[in-house]
Amino acid sequence: MNTEKLSDRVDVTDKARDVIDRLRANNGELMFHQSGGCCDGSAPMCFVVGDFMTGSRDVMLGKIHGCEFYMAADQFEFWKNTHLTIDVSEGRGSSFSLEIPLGLRFMTISRLFTDDELKRLRPII
Repeated sequence: MNTEKLSDRVDVTDKARDVIDRLRANNGELMFHQSGGCCDGSAPMCFVVGDFMTGSRDVMLGKIHGCEFYMAADQFEFWKNTHLTIDVSEGRGSSFSLEIPLGLRFMTISRLFTDDELKRLRPII
């Protein structure tokens, strides 16, 4: 049995975890969808579970701090070799994401996977 750790496709900073905790306390269970260019460019958007309907062409890249993280399949084709880290910064975005009224915005930091990580990638769902 292979006990090598799988590489996650998406991660989250401690600062973003704190914001997710605040939003979860006020709104209940949450999910994320990486926007493909509408409204706020290509930004991670946070919704209450059930308020954003994923489609048959969306893929789940993994979970961040207990929240499912989705992206459209066609966008994933461009990002499939990229590790995403979700962070948060001050400033108001122009999306419908839950953090906007707090004067904050989630943001995606990306980097290419290493060759070793590419061999051990966690599968998408």
